[in-house]
Amino acid sequence: MRRVAERALASAREGNQVVVVVSAMSGETNRLLALAHEMAAMPDARELDVIASTGEQVSSALVAIAIQQLGGAAESLLGHQVRIQTDGAYTKARIKAIDASRIEQAFAAGKIAVLAGFQGVDEHGNITTLGRGGSDTTAVAVAAAIGADVCEIYTDVDGVYTTDPNMCPSARKIGKISYDEMLELASLGAKVLQLRSVEIAKKYGVRVHVRTSFPKQIGNVDVYEEGTWVVGESSELEEIVVSGVAYDRGDARVLVVGATDAATTLPLLFQRIAEKNVSVDIIVKSPSVQDARSDITFTLPKTDLARIRGDIEAWAKELGASDVRYDADIAKISVVGLGMRSHAGVAARMFGILAKEGIAIDAVSTSEIKVSCIVAAKYTELAVRALHDGFGLHVRGSVAPPAPTA
Repeated sequence: MRRVAERALASAREGNQVVVVVSAMSGETNRLLALAHEMAAMPDARELDVIASTGEQVSSALVAIAIQQLGGAAESLLGHQVRIQTDGAYTKARIKAIDASRIEQAFAAGKIAVLAGFQGVDEHGNITTLGRGGSDTTAVAVAAAIGADVCEIYTDVDGVYTTDPNMCPSARKIGKISYDEMLELASLGAKVLQLRSVEIAKKYGVRVHVRTSFPKQIGNVDVYEEGTWVVGESSELEEIVVSGVAYDRGDARVLVVGATDAATTLPLLFQRIAEKNVSVDIIVKSPSVQDARSDITFTLPKTDLARIRGDIEAWAKELGASDVRYDADIAKISVVGLGMRSHAGVAARMFGILAKEGIAIDAVSTSEIKVSCIVAAKYTELAVRALHDGFGLHVRGSVAPPAPTA
């Protein structure tokens, strides 16, 4: 925190108006939520947000005090004081508007504004939180609201990598990546930036710089190396076919067996799921072994499945299904890149690489710039490494690697 204070104050003394958005201390949110779960197996979501938001409140006050102790002027501000207006979806609220006047008041008084990230208030004044990684979203949204030149995200890694370096030793740091590629990577399991923070950055053109919180010591001087810039598209970025490989083991697969094969079946099922504020991903509808019926397969986060499993079974029964089956032992493996728009054969290459490793593909989902496969979770590391090096991502500046030989 003192290091953060030093860096914020140094920037302010260079003539910049500075907003610092802080998250809770390491492990603090988990500790607070654990207290709630000691009281109840399924605590009320509103009260969970009240509890969880206190971690950022403590951090913002401590960082403000640290800046003051260094001779600077600072003021801590909470979500309701800045008036970060959100919807009412507790534990994963979405920002609707930000009133930047309180931040402007801090600037006018020559102060650094230290904001509690991760939190806001709904239209009724209830405290809400933005979901894990929500401080990133707060930072980018505030940057957009005040027209900041740049939003720097300081984290425990020194940028965005071609894949998880803990899983694949040949992973490389990416110097520059487009909003769309970062959106896909964030939605597919990359943990560096929260998805909604990238959505906001793209919508408002906020330049985001992801960099490490920990400087390198050169002599007696702390040097913060450049990280990864998340920016708009360019011809340079479009030349790279695949920019990164992502994985996600947080989803489960649901199979609804023998549902009524009517035009209203899919809309009804997924409307009910949406009403529970749950997002689904890969959806496959196929003929059932039972005449005139369909099997419906879809994936959703394991945490949401635990919450609405009983509802799914009730809806499936309403649709005339004979059974509902679950599989939580899966992983979603994805390749992402702007160059897919103009280069054919990425999916075929991906399938060939996985087949060569003996990895069966259970389902596939594609977009303009990504291909995702569902595989057994035990193959996650093997799949990531094989795809990373198979697409030449271990080679700096790689574009389209040669096709693999039989």
